[in-house]
Amino acid sequence: MSAESRTALIDRLPSVRGELLTSSPLARFTWFKVGGIAEVLFHPADEGDLSQFLARTPLDVPIVVIGNSSNLLIRDGGVDGVVIRLGRAFSGVRAQGTNITAGAAAADMNIARYALNVGISGLEFLTGVPGTLGGGILMNAGAYGAEISDVLIEVRYLDRNGNIQTLAKKDIEFSYRTSNLFEDKIVVSASLGGSKRKPDEIVQRMEEIQRDREVSQPIRTRTGGSTFKNPDGYKAWKLIDAAGCRGLSRGSATVSEQHCNFLINRGGASAADLEGLGEEVRRRVKAYSGILLEWEIRCIGKPLSTNLSEVTS
Repeated sequence: MSAESRTALIDRLPSVRGELLTSSPLARFTWFKVGGIAEVLFHPADEGDLSQFLARTPLDVPIVVIGNSSNLLIRDGGVDGVVIRLGRAFSGVRAQGTNITAGAAAADMNIARYALNVGISGLEFLTGVPGTLGGGILMNAGAYGAEISDVLIEVRYLDRNGNIQTLAKKDIEFSYRTSNLFEDKIVVSASLGGSKRKPDEIVQRMEEIQRDREVSQPIRTRTGGSTFKNPDGYKAWKLIDAAGCRGLSRGSATVSEQHCNFLINRGGASAADLEGLGEEVRRRVKAYSGILLEWEIRCIGKPLSTNLSEVTS
């Protein structure tokens, strides 16, 4: 994207109370620490600021929303249009009875901890879900036998015209690791339901989940969480392992030895290396088992080039 076109886009956007930044690097926001620039990056001051921005922004301007970017791969060529990143104003958490209402930018772990503090059970699994509530709802994230759709009551979102809307869970189409909320809907908050329980019983389950993650997942590395969805009747990691992909590398991108449904940036990997490695894993699993793995990680943006490092075992 040329400097002239970037200037043209920023000139077409309304004034805001938050921040509008041109040519802003996105890698710093992602767990993989890779990716290109946002043509324009918008940090809304609050829900009203975001609503006014959407209402006044031309409909032909592409808009992408990112959160904690734990399960996101941003390609090296960056993202055209406006990238919206929800911040602190969208991270509040509060309880009413046995229900919890949280902002889309609230970290799943923080929601689980808040629930513990007020004695609400049923949300312990969020301890094992990286990222924030908004992204977790969009992809129906889950772990340890539960998923967001199990506890969701309703979602508040802004449509492309800046109007606030509410959807009950029954009106949302959820399936395994996906939903129909990606289409022109920006989730700003949601209500989750739980049940009363003694905090010492809740913390026991949370500690079990955290211990299991520490042992089984490379959570202290530059990773993006589970890379591929589990096909019906199978575990993705077992298929990947059986196809001989454990430890497979492309440049500094590697299939984790600890959990081979995780890709790792060992330092210096590009988004193209990570995506290319993932595609090689898919190819090898398909050749070995006849099953084509589906990406769980969301890939956005445009490639910078097709030049990739060689794959090494």
